[in-house]
Amino acid sequence: MSLNTKYDICIIGSGAGASPIAHQLSLAGAKVLVLEKGPWLTEKEFFKDELTISVHDAYNPKLINEQHVIEEQYLDENNKPFWHGEKTSDSGWSWWNGNVVGGSSNFMSGYFHRLKPIDFRLKSEFGTIKGANVADWPISYEELEPYYAKVEREVGVSGRVVKHPHQEPRSSDFPYPPVAESPISSWIDKAAADIGYHAIPVPRAILSQPAMGRKSCEYSGYCSSYGCSSGAKGSGRAALLNNAVASGNCTIISNAKVYNIASDENGKITGVHYYDKIGRKKSVTAKIYVVACQAVETSRLLLSSSSKKFPNGLANNSGQVGKNLLFTGGGVGEGDFNYADLTTEKVNQLKVVGPFINRALQDWYQISDKNFNGANNDGQAKGGTIDFLFHQNPIARSRGSQWGTDQNGNDQLIWGEALKQNLKQEFTSYKTLRFEVFNDWLPTDDCFVSLDKEVTDQWGDPVAKVRIGYHEHDLKVGEYLSQKAEKLLEALGASNISSSVSGSPSTNLMAGGCRFGNDPKTSVLNKDCRAHEVDNLYVTDGSFMPTGGSVPYTFTIYANAFRVADKIKAHWQSITV
Repeated sequence: MSLNTKYDICIIGSGAGASPIAHQLSLAGAKVLVLEKGPWLTEKEFFKDELTISVHDAYNPKLINEQHVIEEQYLDENNKPFWHGEKTSDSGWSWWNGNVVGGSSNFMSGYFHRLKPIDFRLKSEFGTIKGANVADWPISYEELEPYYAKVEREVGVSGRVVKHPHQEPRSSDFPYPPVAESPISSWIDKAAADIGYHAIPVPRAILSQPAMGRKSCEYSGYCSSYGCSSGAKGSGRAALLNNAVASGNCTIISNAKVYNIASDENGKITGVHYYDKIGRKKSVTAKIYVVACQAVETSRLLLSSSSKKFPNGLANNSGQVGKNLLFTGGGVGEGDFNYADLTTEKVNQLKVVGPFINRALQDWYQISDKNFNGANNDGQAKGGTIDFLFHQNPIARSRGSQWGTDQNGNDQLIWGEALKQNLKQEFTSYKTLRFEVFNDWLPTDDCFVSLDKEVTDQWGDPVAKVRIGYHEHDLKVGEYLSQKAEKLLEALGASNISSSVSGSPSTNLMAGGCRFGNDPKTSVLNKDCRAHEVDNLYVTDGSFMPTGGSVPYTFTIYANAFRVADKIKAHWQSITV
C-alpha cells in the first residue's frame, strides 16, 4: 500500500551514520530528505587556518547559544563522592564535533581500523565485570565484514594488509594503496622488530590517488580537526552525499534544527518538527525516519520527543534511551628527539612535513599477562590500539612557549627576546613523537544522557545533560598499553618520555545511548537498528553500539550504516508495493 507522503525517508543528521543511508536509498530510487542543523560547506570553505580551528572553533555553535551540561564526580569535605554539573558555556568545554553537512566526518583523522571478532562478544570472552554493563553484540564480525569492505570501496580507504598476531579476517585487500609515509615510519618498523613488537600500517579514509571524482591527498600536514580542501578525506559529504544529491532523489536542508519527532497513540512516527535558518517552525513527513545526530544529541532528541505512548521520550518505555553512553578509554604519551644527538640525515628526516607516520601497534589487542591486574584479576582482558603521530600545526606546537620562570621558580608570562628564544628552541632543536592509546570505555550506570531541567538552547529547548563516569578498569588497560608504547619510544632513542591516562573523555569519540540487542527490556534497537517500540524509526549513528571496541568508531559507524541501509531498503520496498 502506497502512502501519500512527499518523502520516503527522512534522515536527521548527515554524518557517518546518516550519509550511507542517504546514498544507498537515493540510488535505489527512494525520495530522501536529510535535515542537518549546521550549514552546507564545501571544499571551498575548508581553509587550513589554524586560528579558525584551534581558537575560534568555527564549525560548531557558540556555546552561549547551544551547549551541554556536563556532570563530573567530585569528593566533598568528608571524602564522599558527589556529582556536579557545569554548563559548557561556563567551562568552555565544547561537546560539538562538526555541525555542518557531513558532520564530524569532515574533521576526522580517518584512522580506519576495523573492530575484531572479539569485540562483538566481549561478555562471552571475558565474563561479567563488576560495575560494568558489558553485553555481546546481536550480530557477529562476519555479518559486518562485507560492509567494512564496502566502506573501503565507497568511501575510499587507503592501506596495506600486514599480518600480525591480531589481524582480523578480511574478504579483500584495500582498494587503494597506502598514503605517502614519513621517513619516521621506517624508524618505528625497525625499533618495533628489534624488541619483538609488530608495527602495522594504519588504514586511512584518505584517497592516495584520484578516484570517484575526488582528488588525492595533498599532504598539507593539516588533517585532524580540519576540513579537507582537496576532497581526499572520506567525509560523508564528499564521498556519499554529493553523489546522493546528484541522483536527483536526495534533498538536503541545512540549518534545520529538529526539536521534536511526533508520534501517534500507536507509537508510529507521524512527522518531524524543526526550526529553519531564520527560526520559523517547519514540519515534514515521511514513510520511514532515521535518527543519526551523534550519540549525545540523538539521545537528547528522542528524550525530548515525548507523547502519550512514550511519556519519557520516543522509543523509551524501557528507560534505556541515553543509557550506557560510551567514549574511548586510553591516554596519550610522547618522547623527544633532540637534533643535537642525531645525524644530519636523521634530522632532515624528522623535519619532513606532510606525509603521515601511519604506524600502529595492536600486539595487546587481547591481553594475556599474569602481571596485568585487571577487573577480574586473572591477567586476561581486552586490550587496545596504539597509534603514533606528529603534531605538525605550529600554534599547537608553540603553546606553552609563552611561559618561563622567575627567580623563585614560579611560572610567569614572557615576551620579547625570551619568548623568541623559547620559540626558536621549540622549532629548531627537537621534535616530539606522540602516541595515542585507544581501549574500551566500559558502559556503566554512571555514564548517560538525560535532559537538563533548567538550561535551554537558543530556541528554548532543554539541553542534554551528560554524566561522564568511567570504570577503573579502563585506566588499568590504558596504563598497560601506555607502558608498552613507552618501551618503543625508548627503543627509538627518544628522551623526555612520558604518558598520561585519564578518565576524562575525548568528546570526538562517542557512541552508545541507544544500544541494539535482542531484548527490548535492555536495549532500544533490534539487531537491524530499528526501534523495538517504533516500527518506522531507525537509529544509525554510533548510538547503536553496546560496547565500543579499542579503535576509533567512525569506520564501524559507516559499515553498520551501510548494513542497515539494506534493511531500510527492504522495509521501504515492502510498504511501497
